[in-house]
Amino acid sequence: MSETPEPSTFLRSMDWVFNLLSRICLILAGTALVSMTLMFAWLVYGRYVLNDTPTWVEQVSHLLLMVISFLGAAVGVRQDTHLAVVLFRGSVPTRVRTLFVFITDVLMAGFGGLMFWYGLQLTQFKWKTLIPLIQVPEGFRSLPLTICGALVFLFSTGHLIRLFLGQDKRTDSIE
Repeated sequence: MSETPEPSTFLRSMDWVFNLLSRICLILAGTALVSMTLMFAWLVYGRYVLNDTPTWVEQVSHLLLMVISFLGAAVGVRQDTHLAVVLFRGSVPTRVRTLFVFITDVLMAGFGGLMFWYGLQLTQFKWKTLIPLIQVPEGFRSLPLTICGALVFLFSTGHLIRLFLGQDKRTDSIE
């Protein structure tokens, strides 16, 4: 059994920053989930008890759903818990598996870069339009997409750096 060498200062710093970003995303997504739950409780109470439905809940919940799903997806890439088909990787020799992991990481980084680029353009395009009932810029709907794209790019690039330096700790990637 070969031991992996101690990670460099760069890798430790990179991991510290990426873990911090991941934790912030989890806190934001968790807060959004709790907020959405409380808002829907208020919606039900308003509709059935007060007979006065709060109309803003639907628009705010759409924004919160974007935060939950896209920031959660970025964390999934960081923690390597995103949806993946590992059947092929698990049935091939280690060298081929490493190649599959490399290709996956490159594709994920490319996808994240495209998400960021086009999400940024969409956010800028929609920023001057206001969301009805809550009067905030429509660009807030696509801002989580843009942030997720940047994070997926960063996290995938971090995986590639670790892979090239022989410091990849993902259990599925290399034996």
